[in-house]
Amino acid sequence: MRYTVALTGGVASGKSTVARLFKDLGIYVADADIASREVIAPGSAGLAEVVAAFGSGVLDQSGALDRAAMRKRVFGDPAARRQLESIIHPRVRTWLQDAAATAPGPYVLVDIPLLAEGGGRTAYPWLDRILVVDVPVEVQRSRVMQRDGVDAALADSMIAAQATRDDRLAIADDVLVNDGAIEALTPHVEALDRLYRTLAASAAGLPSPLPLAGEG
Repeated sequence: MRYTVALTGGVASGKSTVARLFKDLGIYVADADIASREVIAPGSAGLAEVVAAFGSGVLDQSGALDRAAMRKRVFGDPAARRQLESIIHPRVRTWLQDAAATAPGPYVLVDIPLLAEGGGRTAYPWLDRILVVDVPVEVQRSRVMQRDGVDAALADSMIAAQATRDDRLAIADDVLVNDGAIEALTPHVEALDRLYRTLAASAAGLPSPLPLAGEG
């Protein structure tokens, strides 16, 4: 199994930007959002189970899942939402684990937006390390309002729908605070990349990577 680092963070934390910076350093990123689409793609066992549970009315004309119809079906119905999650989430975890096991490179980053909400290490026991992109709630609120064009009340409800900041920090091995300019992230990501390369080499019984020019 490839040395695996989970990346997570709340809405508007900048997690996607951090994932892109790791990609720029040559690190493979397995994305839970992609996994959630793949496991219920047309013709998949996952989609067949969704249809068996909720009926063919959740399909669009092409035979794919009508996500708007599905959201409407489970909105305000906790039992239906849990049923849908019981179909999708185990398949997503398996998809991500398989992707991590076969990924190229010294280690793999697994992008899981709702890691704290989805059970953390209990649900993902194969993770070696968890990186949380952290941002103060007031900064998060401001970014959501600017990004989505919503008012403070709706921004707060979006934030409240996720795990709390403390819940995310409780599962973190590493915390990347992203309360400033995007440019400030780069040196922090580069430092984390060096750390993870070293940890991955150690876990594999290999010599630690040599420092970059000008380091150490």
